[in-house]
Amino acid sequence: MRTIPQISGALHFSTRGEYGVRLMVELARHRGTGPVSLADVSDHEDLPRPYLEQLVIGLREAGLVVSTRGARGGYELSRDAHEIRISEVIEALEGPISPMVCATDHDGRSSDPGQPCDRTSFCNVQSMWVKVREAVMGALDSMTLADLAGPLPAHPFHSLPIHPSALTVTDRSSITEPVPHA
Repeated sequence: MRTIPQISGALHFSTRGEYGVRLMVELARHRGTGPVSLADVSDHEDLPRPYLEQLVIGLREAGLVVSTRGARGGYELSRDAHEIRISEVIEALEGPISPMVCATDHDGRSSDPGQPCDRTSFCNVQSMWVKVREAVMGALDSMTLADLAGPLPAHPFHSLPIHPSALTVTDRSSITEPVPHA
């Protein structure tokens, strides 16, 4: 009998994924302005700095961020924001995305080679779980950091203009100067 973890849904991303995406979006917003300190990200996104310090390790190992040491050090995206897919960020922090062990990208076996699904060869519902994984991956693959880095007027920091290098060429052409309120 399998042990089923108690989570809040069939497909669940942890705070690692949530906070990691928020961290990466914040770095995308500052692309081209130099390294961003984790203290600034922590303040802007109201995230715990010690946790961010843990997250950047995985993001750096995945080649998504680069670090700079020193007084003006911090973190930057390793590539343009429109080149980094959200699926890359989630997988760097959460591991392979799969709603069930039989629906991994690895021939119906779990990421742990010692724990293959013993029902794969005769399971009637495996194809459903594979379709769920493909749908989730399709959604995450369809979005980039640049897609999420736009300003949100209700956010205290994100109502500021985005650095133009974080935007796609199409988005850059639509930038207009803010209109002063009367």
